Amino acid sequence: FDPRHYLGTHCYSFPKTGPHRLRFLLESVKDLRETLRKKGSTLVVRKGKPEDVVCELLTQLGSVTAVVFHEEVREIL
Repeated sequence: FDPRHYLGTHCYSFPKTGPHRLRFLLESVKDLRETLRKKGSTLVVRKGKPEDVVCELLTQLGSVTAVVFHEEVREIL
């Protein structure tokens, strides 16, 4: 979870993530983790800036062969 997603938007500082969306995200992550555990896997969840957290995880895990991510598309006005 990137703390920057819970700050205001670039324009007008509207909240990006309100309480209902946050609850939905938390429930979705919990459900995904439970589904993965039933299949013998797991889900690593961290809070922080992805550029910092990913480096820390790679150091901790050691034997990572690939890292996949997506970037949020921002509309330019």
